[in-house]
Amino acid sequence: MQKSIQFKNKNWEVAAHLNLPENFDENLKHSAIICVHPGSSVKEQTAGEYAKKLAEEEGFITLAFDASFQGESGGEPRFLEDPATRVEDIKCAVDHLTTLKFIDNEKIGVLGICAGGGYAANAALTERRIKAVATVSASNFCRAYKESLDPIQILEAVGKQRTAEANGAEPLIVNWTPNSAEEAKEQGMDELDLLECINYYRTPRGNHPRSSNQLLFTSFGNTVNFDAFHLADQLLTQPLLVIVGDKVGAFGSYRDGFELYNKAASKSKNIHVVKDASHYDLYDHPKATSEALSALIPFFKENL
Repeated sequence: MQKSIQFKNKNWEVAAHLNLPENFDENLKHSAIICVHPGSSVKEQTAGEYAKKLAEEEGFITLAFDASFQGESGGEPRFLEDPATRVEDIKCAVDHLTTLKFIDNEKIGVLGICAGGGYAANAALTERRIKAVATVSASNFCRAYKESLDPIQILEAVGKQRTAEANGAEPLIVNWTPNSAEEAKEQGMDELDLLECINYYRTPRGNHPRSSNQLLFTSFGNTVNFDAFHLADQLLTQPLLVIVGDKVGAFGSYRDGFELYNKAASKSKNIHVVKDASHYDLYDHPKATSEALSALIPFFKENL
């Protein structure tokens, strides 16, 4: 059973889906898992699908939400990607779960996919109410942007755009990705991860109308200096499961997954490599996601 709910981040509402298991009994205490979506995504896509399966198959209560400024969630300006707020969204989701009488506050975990994996790990650094951390195709995506763009050049452009907007110009909205594989190839962008990203988000395979491919350009001013794994060697002590595919693409989730695993201070940690799976196979490909779930389910059962 899925319920549409809202919870607060500062003075706006964050839109979420709360998934309840079959034969849910509100008089019992249940474990809960917060599922964090990738950049450009919404709760109805991959994070929401993992959330539904964890609730349906194994009886966890799961919560998937739209990031602030995106999807059905509130907050201005629209289409802002702000790492600090993304992390705070997760903490506010924990806040909300603690208000539900049927949640065991000592059994709250987090699962993040792609950039959501980086944000999930980062939130757990300072959110001790999170008792277990799992990631799928985790991306320290700000690292990826810094490597693919000239950070000084982009910050100069952000400064000019902020000046323009402060003086009355319309906000500049850009695309997360080209709108089609053909458009990407015309621009000389034919790398595996990018083409698979387009195939997931911009085709009926995974497209959702609120996943609009729109990004506020000035977001880059918030992202180029963010390192999701900073201090993980000191502060990330919760049990950790990292899941990656072994088809290595330019987005770097294979590398980021091993970096997170190696860096984390967790005494209980494991990395699971899904053979013949790419970053985006782990979003929705039945074989890859089934294998991911076969690792996630016992991990959360043991640690929540």
